[in-house]
Amino acid sequence: MSDSSTPSAPAPGEFVSVRIDKGARHKHVAQVTLIGPGRNNAMGPDFWAEMPRVMAELDADPEIRAAVIAGDGRNFSYGLDLMAMMPQFMEFLPADKTPDASRNERILDFVETMRQAIDSVAAAKTPTIAAVQGRCIGGAMDLVSACDVRHGSADSTYSVREVKVGIVADMGSLGRLPYIIGSGLTRELALTGRDIDAETALRYGLITNVADDAAGVLDSAHATAAEIADNPPLVVRGTREVLNRATEGPIRESNRYVATWNAGFLASADMMEAIGAALEKRDATYTGR
Repeated sequence: MSDSSTPSAPAPGEFVSVRIDKGARHKHVAQVTLIGPGRNNAMGPDFWAEMPRVMAELDADPEIRAAVIAGDGRNFSYGLDLMAMMPQFMEFLPADKTPDASRNERILDFVETMRQAIDSVAAAKTPTIAAVQGRCIGGAMDLVSACDVRHGSADSTYSVREVKVGIVADMGSLGRLPYIIGSGLTRELALTGRDIDAETALRYGLITNVADDAAGVLDSAHATAAEIADNPPLVVRGTREVLNRATEGPIRESNRYVATWNAGFLASADMMEAIGAALEKRDATYTGR
């Protein structure tokens, strides 16, 4: 990411993309609320830069033993903010047909740096419960798949949408979802880009509880977070360490492989066609180039 596109860092404890509330419902539980600034809490440069700092702040606070991750408004998140991220993406498009291996290396570094936002949630000492209402799309699926537990509202829907914008999903969902919902549904979601509803998500184990509405899913997520927070913190941490150890190696390898794949193939004509079609609200025509 170039210096010109890197968001200026807020003061310690202040963030542009999220709001943190500590101890409002339980003295040992924090709530991290996605607030954009993109429409429907879309994930722009601020989110990708700030999330590792958010998790580090929670881990450093001895009073916080669990966190609920929620979205502001009607939807959890529409995922990647294409418009906000476009300046970074444009940097990787070749100006001519001259081979430039350094461009591929920059893409690799860019993908791996972005993914630290999601990996920081999975690797944190603080257990996380996702409270999902409305739409959970693309990068938002990466985020919730990195959480320990996921609850959804009755109107929640879930989509691995990257295939629709010409990108192999590279922020962790392809590595983590098979361990949560199985290979079959992961492949169906990732290859079609279709939505599934809360009932289907519950049946496959993507979410473990369905609430009536957005307020209800916050209540249920906080109740579970409080149950976790009331347990011995070292034992909770140890339990998560053991559970994570069983999958962290394959997930890390998967994440590195997809970053390498996209370093070679991300800057494609099909990706630009997909993005253009989405912005212009028309059907895309792909050429395999």
